[in-house]
Amino acid sequence: MVSAVFHPPLDAAPVAAKNAMNNVAGSAIPASARGQKHPNPAAAGTVTANAAAPARDWAALSRSFWMAVLPPLCGLGLLVGLWAVVSTTTGGSIPSPKDTWLQALEVFSNPFYSNGPNDQGVGWNVLMSLQRVAIGFGMAALVGIPAGFVIGRFNFLSRMFNPLISLLRPVSPLAWLPIGLLVFKGANPAAIWTIFICSIWPMIINTAVGVQRVPQDYMNVARVLNLSEWKIATKILFPAVLPYMLTGVRLAVGTAWLVIVAAEMLTGGVGIGFWVWDEWNNLNVKNIIIAIFVIGIVGLVLEFALIKLATAFTFEEVKA
Repeated sequence: MVSAVFHPPLDAAPVAAKNAMNNVAGSAIPASARGQKHPNPAAAGTVTANAAAPARDWAALSRSFWMAVLPPLCGLGLLVGLWAVVSTTTGGSIPSPKDTWLQALEVFSNPFYSNGPNDQGVGWNVLMSLQRVAIGFGMAALVGIPAGFVIGRFNFLSRMFNPLISLLRPVSPLAWLPIGLLVFKGANPAAIWTIFICSIWPMIINTAVGVQRVPQDYMNVARVLNLSEWKIATKILFPAVLPYMLTGVRLAVGTAWLVIVAAEMLTGGVGIGFWVWDEWNNLNVKNIIIAIFVIGIVGLVLEFALIKLATAFTFEEVKA
């Protein structure tokens, strides 16, 4: 048996007596004299604290703002500084940040011009690359996510497909491009095929791992309730596996955006990868640097959008 003994404060009685004496003494002094000679220290402290609170809030807000803005600005400044040093030491073979900026203003002044199939603005090239990524990535999601559920759900299928996935996943993306050209007889479907085959592995692996990590108690309850396989998948597995699945989607879309640039360099046509290769053939290094920043910004936007999507559907914080 555990017993608890509560002890009153030792100084409770003396403090109470002291407060009573102070009240009596205070009541004996006239109100006018009390107001002039003995101001209330508690009231003065309250006024001072209320005045200091906005100052503290403003200081904390300012500090958080500068901590959010200053480090990225310092990083960009470091990049531009190193870029300028490299441009100077190479004798101008690498364009300076100023020259590249002026060229970027000219490029983005009309990003959607079209002078033929091989001469289009950077906007059309980015949109065409995003279209290929969307098709290949969507097909990979339609195949990879259900396959991950099945592989993670059944032990026999997991043991069956694990060696195949381990064998094919490390293959370089460009190694799949000739297979696509051979089978589909076209550059555009070959590029989509390359995106598909390289995007499917992260979704299969992460979804299967999520299914395998569902607590066994959930499955025991489903067995007791005699739930069908469809209800197990939709009511138990899907909510528990969703964070893993969204992580696989994030990894897959990053891989798809990396692959499409390399694939378009080899297949040609309209696309940001082809635009980079075409500018290299024209020895236009400024446009190549601009394309590098465009590729990075588009990839950053895709990553940010998927992080927001994952945060909206999960209870834990999702970090980049």
